[in-house]
Amino acid sequence: MTEKKEDSALSSRRNFIKTAGLAAAGFMIVPRHVLGGNGFTAPSDRLQVAGVGVGGKGQSNIANIYKGGKADISFLCDVDDRRAAATVKNFPNARYYKDYREMLDREGKNIDAVVVSTPDHNHAMIAMAAMQLGKHVYVEKPLTHDIYEARKLTEAAQRYKVVTQMGNQGASGDGVRQLQDWVNGGVIGKVKDVYCWTDRPSWPQGILWPQTSGQVPSELDWDLWLGSAPYRPYVEKLVPFNWRGWWDFGTGAIGDMGAHLVEPPFRILELDTPIEVQCSVGSIYVDEFKRGYFPDSCPPSSHIIMTFKKTKKTKDDLKIHWMDGGIKPERPEELAPNEAFGANGVLFEGTKGKMICDVYGANPRLLPLSRTNEVRVKQSVERVPGSVDGHYWSWVEACIAGYGKKQLSSPFEIAGPLTETLLIANLAIRGTDVQKPTADGKRFTYPGRDIKLLWDKENLRVTNFDEVNQFVKREYRQGWSLGA
Repeated sequence: MTEKKEDSALSSRRNFIKTAGLAAAGFMIVPRHVLGGNGFTAPSDRLQVAGVGVGGKGQSNIANIYKGGKADISFLCDVDDRRAAATVKNFPNARYYKDYREMLDREGKNIDAVVVSTPDHNHAMIAMAAMQLGKHVYVEKPLTHDIYEARKLTEAAQRYKVVTQMGNQGASGDGVRQLQDWVNGGVIGKVKDVYCWTDRPSWPQGILWPQTSGQVPSELDWDLWLGSAPYRPYVEKLVPFNWRGWWDFGTGAIGDMGAHLVEPPFRILELDTPIEVQCSVGSIYVDEFKRGYFPDSCPPSSHIIMTFKKTKKTKDDLKIHWMDGGIKPERPEELAPNEAFGANGVLFEGTKGKMICDVYGANPRLLPLSRTNEVRVKQSVERVPGSVDGHYWSWVEACIAGYGKKQLSSPFEIAGPLTETLLIANLAIRGTDVQKPTADGKRFTYPGRDIKLLWDKENLRVTNFDEVNQFVKREYRQGWSLGA
């Protein structure tokens, strides 16, 4: 562990508590302006934040939370000193740790909230450890690696009464709320079908695990990076980003982008987890008529169809089509030949019309595009101050206010079921690689490639293909636990 000087905010906070305690002997109430003049924010009203995983997306998460002006970045934790370097430089008074367990054990009394921005496989156990100490949490998307973890974190948020938010910033954006206003106003009628698509993965998928081990960089603690995942020798280019394509660590394209693209229809149409899911995946051939088999890696592309029970905003049971790897739905007829149909987007088809948006629910448009500026509806959904940036700031303010005092865009009660939905879709993908030997033992069949999976929400299991239920809840590596 490397320690820096104690954050001045912590010192100020302790001084404030001491001063307030002395004042209480003579006064029942100490007005805030007495402590520091009008507009002064008392130390007790500033959130003391710890970041776990502070490079890359963690760096931007920490920076945006600080930018809101009501949080102090008091503690930083990362298993990779190289990735953490910029954030450590930006917050020189924050104490720095490599192991989140040591940080929580030593500093728990000084931490109000924890921001988790690690790879997917370690989200749940870090968030759970923080919540069990009564700390509010902000967890990067997808909320968890496993369906079971998502359910447990959702339950824990209520049990420990902490403020939670998942890091899908578009959930607080103005765009998704404009789409919501159009649906609430009946502009496109009842929704029949939804299509979500992305150009991800932008990292290698559909490949074998590298056969050659690499040299672990001196700045990286490889055992801590692996965390809950099975032990594997270090390989080059897995860290910091390409882990997304490996099932032990990541959740593929839908895990990366689904929280930004499936979130708008999930929220707007008031959906619950799907009742069934089916898929087809792209293939890699390694020789003539010889399809490659890469069960450790996500496929290069997929088309997943998730079916949801009818709601008051859908015509019937709703199908959401997820397409990744550059696959797109057919261009809507209402789009002119040269009008853009972007690399990432969502298309809603209703009984009275269509609407479309980009990733994060941004740039909402009615089709044909001329309708966007012609149609006027009453605003039915309150906007989040700061829009996408407000996703961070509103979480900080809710933490300061306390559990249950402020409504957020992506608390675990919403983010949990959304994450379960994305990971149920991944069950269909993983099912396509389930092998069964033929009677003569000379070849394999793949019984999960041409079926539809039926989902039992209450019992967290597929009812008609038990082989994929092993992926609902994985076994953690020895020494690591969800603690639930």
